Amino acid sequence: MIDPITFSYSIGSQASFAALEVGKHFYWEFGNFTVHGQVLIVSWVVMGAVLVAGLIGASTAKADQRVPAGFQNFMEYALEYVQSIAKDQIGEKHYREWVPFVGSLFLFIFVSNWLGALVPWKLIELPEGELAAPTSDINTTIALALLVSLAYFYAGLSKRGLEYFTRYIQASPFLLPLWVLEDFTKPLSLSFRLFGNILADELVVGVMVLLVPLFVPLPLMILGLFTSAIQALIFSTLAASYIGEAMEGHGDEGHEH
Repeated sequence: MIDPITFSYSIGSQASFAALEVGKHFYWEFGNFTVHGQVLIVSWVVMGAVLVAGLIGASTAKADQRVPAGFQNFMEYALEYVQSIAKDQIGEKHYREWVPFVGSLFLFIFVSNWLGALVPWKLIELPEGELAAPTSDINTTIALALLVSLAYFYAGLSKRGLEYFTRYIQASPFLLPLWVLEDFTKPLSLSFRLFGNILADELVVGVMVLLVPLFVPLPLMILGLFTSAIQALIFSTLAASYIGEAMEGHGDEGHEH
């Protein structure tokens, strides 16, 4: 059951100045760290599913088989699809080194969203809270956004060196704060969009199941699967686009559309 969103704000000796919590959570304590247990559990299930699918696809591959078949064909199609995302946004010259990162983002978000929609996690009882898609937790989506930010700066610095920072003052030095703010708000906007869409879908389906538990929620669930796939595509595509922008410079043809 989802509780109202609660806010807290503190000033003084405490390190945390703000807190946001949506729903009830099952917490695990690791030393001085507190983690959402249900998010960690389903995240490992998602990573395990992706790993098993990759191993099965690799095991069915044959050296003398020129045309893939069966599950191998499906996995190769997934790989080509991820490669096309990276190639279109980053460019022909540099996209290959970013395929693992972009592909990991796409597959993790896609599988998380679909497992959250298809698997009846609510049947598994926890001391508090309930299992759900990791992407319905703001901590997961912000963590993904931070990874995109790190990749964004790494791509720019590795490709252009310290010249990367000149982009902040090329137009006008007075715009420096706005350019810096933009670099951090773009990935964060992705995290809030992903979190809001997945959480809203789960809330709507949950309410409809309680009100009309037979046939009405089914079209909403199908629509939720479509929306989940679109959200994975949007997040990975824009992440690749930001990486391509960071690598792009004057006279640089590495980023081609």
